[in-house]
Amino acid sequence: MVRIRLRRTGAKKQASYRIVVADQRSPRDGKFIEILGWYNPRTNPPSFEINKERANYWLSQGAQPSEAVARLLKKANLEETAEAVTEAA
Repeated sequence: MVRIRLRRTGAKKQASYRIVVADQRSPRDGKFIEILGWYNPRTNPPSFEINKERANYWLSQGAQPSEAVARLLKKANLEETAEAVTEAA
């Protein structure tokens, strides 16, 4: 199954993340299909950017977001899509 999830980048104890589409079986920082955006939890408030068009495409193709990405999608005003996916799971 294809998942939309976070991929860790950055130095030790200075984590930032990329929002990627990847196969569920690949490792956290391993092979991915496409980068959809980024997330930086170290800023106050945490900042992120998501390509909404591509995220909607992957969600329509059946990609399942992780819990953290579902929260980010909800904040990015993709609420109806993220809620439908969360309820189905």
